[in-house]
Amino acid sequence: MTLCCVCQMGREIVRVDRLTLEAGAPTLLSGPSGSGKSTLFRAISGIWPYGWGEIQRPADAAFMLLPQRPYVPSGTLKTAAAYPSVAGTYSDEAVREALRLARLSSLGSEIDSEDNWPQRLSGGEQQRLAIARVVLEKPYWLFLDEATSALDEDLEAEIYRMLIEVLPNTTIVSIGHRSTLIALHRRHLEMAPRQCGTFEPIATIKAGIFGGRTARDVR
Repeated sequence: MTLCCVCQMGREIVRVDRLTLEAGAPTLLSGPSGSGKSTLFRAISGIWPYGWGEIQRPADAAFMLLPQRPYVPSGTLKTAAAYPSVAGTYSDEAVREALRLARLSSLGSEIDSEDNWPQRLSGGEQQRLAIARVVLEKPYWLFLDEATSALDEDLEAEIYRMLIEVLPNTTIVSIGHRSTLIALHRRHLEMAPRQCGTFEPIATIKAGIFGGRTARDVR
């Protein structure tokens, strides 16, 4: 992709001269607040209309983006777990299994219960409910925008390993600040400042796997 993202007022935020996200290579994107990480994610996902450039996406590949604070509708728990699909899209067994994999087994008996789930569930439980949606949806590309930030590091690692094992055809691209996330991804991109005041993603290749080289991602 080659891309320039701007804010709604027209100021440039992110400029990407050339970048390729490789299918099958979990990638972590990190950088300072305000460097345009979330904006870049939204542009790649097709939901950020401000800017110009070219993004080439596989025509038949399903994309899914999880924000830090997922939307959780009221109603039955099955409705909340299936969102944005309707509850009837998935069997009760599939929803319970997705909750189990997302470390929400205790809620498996309540899928038909109606409640104010946004108030009842903690922030970490809401994030894991969104992870259960991923298990149900099985996207080809999954963008996690600090979508596990409310979890402790051990539980966060469990969730990532589960996703990699259960969804082998899904490529994970994450935004995160914890250094422990680096070991859970194959590639690490850092948002670096440019002279013009914008930011660009720079690839850092991990020493343990790729020999410690660093380079601009010019694939």
